[in-house]
Amino acid sequence: MKKITIHTLLAACTVALCGILPMSASLAAGPDKVTVAGWSQPIVEVTNLLTEEEKGFFKAQGVSLSYLPGAGGGDAIRNMLTGQATVAFTDPGSFFAALDKGEKLRAIYDIYPQNVFNVVSLKGSNITKPADLKGKKIGVYSLSSGTRQNLLVMLHQVGLKESDVTIVVTGLLNFAPLIQGQVDATAATDTGLLVGKQRGLGEVNVINVRDHLNVSSDFFVVTEDTYRSKKDVLKRFLKAYRDSAAWMIKNPDEAAELAVKRAIDGKTVAINREIIRLRNASSVSPLTDAKGLGNFDVPSLQKAADTYKALGIIQRDIKVSEVVLQDLIPQE
Repeated sequence: MKKITIHTLLAACTVALCGILPMSASLAAGPDKVTVAGWSQPIVEVTNLLTEEEKGFFKAQGVSLSYLPGAGGGDAIRNMLTGQATVAFTDPGSFFAALDKGEKLRAIYDIYPQNVFNVVSLKGSNITKPADLKGKKIGVYSLSSGTRQNLLVMLHQVGLKESDVTIVVTGLLNFAPLIQGQVDATAATDTGLLVGKQRGLGEVNVINVRDHLNVSSDFFVVTEDTYRSKKDVLKRFLKAYRDSAAWMIKNPDEAAELAVKRAIDGKTVAINREIIRLRNASSVSPLTDAKGLGNFDVPSLQKAADTYKALGIIQRDIKVSEVVLQDLIPQE
């Protein structure tokens, strides 16, 4: 009988491990660090990015995940470009604006294929349609946020320009200026509106951007260099993210409970559950039902890019099919 030595066993184990795990995720090398530059603080709607300690979706893919807070999609891209993050969690408008400035970027995963932005006004204001916003003061989270970009897209659909309104930066707590009469309306998101109502906002009129152009709200963006040099890491990151998103869709109650200790605004489970319900709904579409989470509607994004150019927000033509890439999205 052939004698099996300890060296033989070790060699066999090494081969087995290498066959199971990518080299970059091996025990010897350790996990690959990926930092996500967010557009926000660690809030309830991104609970699936905040519960790594409990769920371990990224660890399972050999990824060590960090979340870097920001103030708007433009901030997320800046933090990525300065080397503080690997991936930006950003909106199409900020992505197009960065491309327009010559940045070499690639969008690699559609986080929210449904548009979640809106414009909210108090019931007595008689602002019920985009045309009613002409000459009004409108609050936005920041000048680099998706609230401003989506507001401009909606105005454009009815022939209005940014100069036809007065934009006021109100920060994330933007419903207080609305209630106090400092602005006539405020650009927000579905989850922001939900929280505002929970805090006594009262009866309001809501104009949804998706009723005028249902373009994606957010996606993951990387530099072209990162896309080319870290494809293996990015594929594993996206698989982990997709798994975390699928978990939150299937387990909203568990996610709402975990948000209490992980999200800065997650003090109430019932409100958490409603926020998570809204965000889960924005993560799916007929396209993702057919092809899986993360897939892009390229024609819709091309229409959005053309709209941004027509608005004068960007100056150059953007061919979306060249900068929105789907080869790293995990297959179902």
